[in-house]
Parts: sequence; structure tokens; C-alpha cells
Amino acid sequence: MASEDAFVDLLPTEWKASVHAWLKEDTPAFDVGGFVVGNKPEVAHLFAKSPGMLCGVPFVDAVFEICGCEVEWHMREGSTIELRDGASKVHVATVRGPARKLLLGERTALNTLSRASGVATRAHSAVQKARAAGWAGAVAGTRKTTPGFRLVEKYALLVAGADTHRYDLSHMVMLKDNHVWSCGSITQAVAKARRAAGFSTKIEVEARTLAEGLEAAAAGADIVMLDNFEADALKAAAAELKRAHPHVLIEASGGITVDNLTQFASVHVDIISKSYHQGYDVVDFSLKIMPGAR
Repeated sequence: MASEDAFVDLLPTEWKASVHAWLKEDTPAFDVGGFVVGNKPEVAHLFAKSPGMLCGVPFVDAVFEICGCEVEWHMREGSTIELRDGASKVHVATVRGPARKLLLGERTALNTLSRASGVATRAHSAVQKARAAGWAGAVAGTRKTTPGFRLVEKYALLVAGADTHRYDLSHMVMLKDNHVWSCGSITQAVAKARRAAGFSTKIEVEARTLAEGLEAAAAGADIVMLDNFEADALKAAAAELKRAHPHVLIEASGGITVDNLTQFASVHVDIISKSYHQGYDVVDFSLKIMPGAR
């Protein structure tokens, strides 16, 4: 799977400002626990205690860098965490620094790593199922991310080998039912969006029926999302849309799970999207100071 090196340079210029904000949230006033342990140099081991995909290395590095600590990783970003031979944990990294600074960054680092790894694990499972079924389209996330945590969740999709879909409202125009109802029709909504967005921005339209999909494609939509279709009906609608408008991309969304994803896979479907960053199981990590370790 993709290594950290492939994606860390994608992070925006001010991404570490988010890490500062996370730490500020956790220490808005006095850190009495940190005062108790002081600045004695210590070594801590970062353990993974459940299987999954390791994801979130740059964010953990930034947390401890801000706290004045150093991280040495023993596994690469995107690696598969396996508990072999009955082991209860895997040593994935070593962190060195003053005791109070290790503990200052501990929970923020673990929360971020657990969640990023959870999203990556779930998304990667979906990608694997799609590829095993012989479907080569895009397995994509959605914009249903956690407020303030979108950067991490979208990054995790990339590490997993999935597609981020649009990053925000400015990234691509998506016209959903509320847009259409408010504007008057799909055709009017697409025309108005195209005038504002220009040639360089794609326009996607959510369709609840084949007729809506055909109207969207005829109006000039680049992507038609077939939303909440049953699998067989979706495949039939996608085939008809591709017959009438071969260059339009078809996205399947709604009611799709990791388990039933392959039921929606078709040669006429280009994208299957799901909110992999909702309802996922986190990967369990812990950080333990090791007395006498170097």
C-alpha cells in the first residue's frame, strides 16, 4: 500500500496549525500531571494492540515535534499491523523526550493515530473487495467527515488506496435534491452552475431515477450520482446512461456497505462512494514509558 512519502507532501502549508489547536484543546490551563513528572528524559514505546492498517504517521510526528520529542518508527505508513503467534501487541514506534512532554502529546497522538488507522483499515478493506471482484473503478469516500478532522480522514483514504472524492464545497459542484428543488429543475441548476464554475470545475448531479439521470447528463453534468438505487436497478440505469451519454461518469451511492459493495460493481459504474469515516472501528494503540530503556 502507499507509503507516507507518497502523500505527506500533499498536506497544505498550514496543516500543523490543526495540531497546535488539538494540543491547545487538551491543555487550556495548568497541566498538573505534567508538573508531577517533570522533565526527566524518558523513552516510551508506542504499541498497536489490534490489527489494521497503520495510518497517521505525519500527524503523530507533528504532535511530538511540537512537544519537543522525537519519534522513531519501526513500521511504515500504510503497513499492515498483524498480531502474530498469539501476541497481544506490536511495537510500532519509540518516542523519546522529557516525561511531561511525552505525556502532553500522548492522548492527542493516540486519538489521531487510532482514528486515521481505523478509517484507512475500513477503506482498504473495501478497495480489496472491489479489486478481488475484478472491478477497477474508484472506491471513494464522501464529505461526511468530522468537523475539524477532515484533513486526517481524507488523508487516511489516500493511504488506504481509496479516492477522497471532493474535498470541500469549492472542490467540485455537487447538485443534490435541495439544490434542484430550490432552483426549479436539474437543467436550470446545471446551466446556472456551469456559468459560475466555468470549464475547469466538474459538475455532479444526484439522481433518484433514471429519468433524472438522463436529464442531468443531457444538461451537461460531468458525473451522475445514482443515489439509493437497488443493485440491479442501478446496474440497469448505469447501462442506459452510458449508452445515451458514453462520456458521463456514473457514481453509485447510498445503501452501500463494505459487504455488499461488489453487488453495485459494474462495467458501467465508474465510482462507488461511501462514508468510510463514519461508524468505523478504531485501531487500538497505547504509549508506555519504559523505565531504563534507551
